[in-house]
Amino acid sequence: MRPVEIAELDRQADADGIGQQIVAAVVEVGGRVLLLRRPAGEFRGGEWEFPGGKVDPGEELIPALHREVDEETGYRIERITDYLGSFDYTTRSGTRHRQHTWSVQVIPAGDIRLTEHDAYAWISAGDEPPLSGELAAILDAHFRTR
Repeated sequence: MRPVEIAELDRQADADGIGQQIVAAVVEVGGRVLLLRRPAGEFRGGEWEFPGGKVDPGEELIPALHREVDEETGYRIERITDYLGSFDYTTRSGTRHRQHTWSVQVIPAGDIRLTEHDAYAWISAGDEPPLSGELAAILDAHFRTR
């Protein structure tokens, strides 16, 4: 995305009263997409998701995306290939979150290094993903655009 488009995502989130922006990456290597499982006991514990997380105060979306993918997997983003969209949800505390998801190419660094999740899986197009409706729709959009 061009910088102006990123700025528009920030502006729209502010206008919509979003309390926390989230970034996530559809990481595809060898035709398979990486999923991470949230530990039991956490918000949405046991659910599968894409690598990503909260945008820190004062941080921009794209640097946050690079940081989160590296922190959660040990992989570095080589190139962002597409913006796949966003969806909103509300946490138990009542904070409105907006998750933005991009498809990315990474520089794999060997095995996945889990720091915040308890498992990972690689899935291919045609597999039944163990994802919520919003994430399944994003994954479907990713597989349709490549």
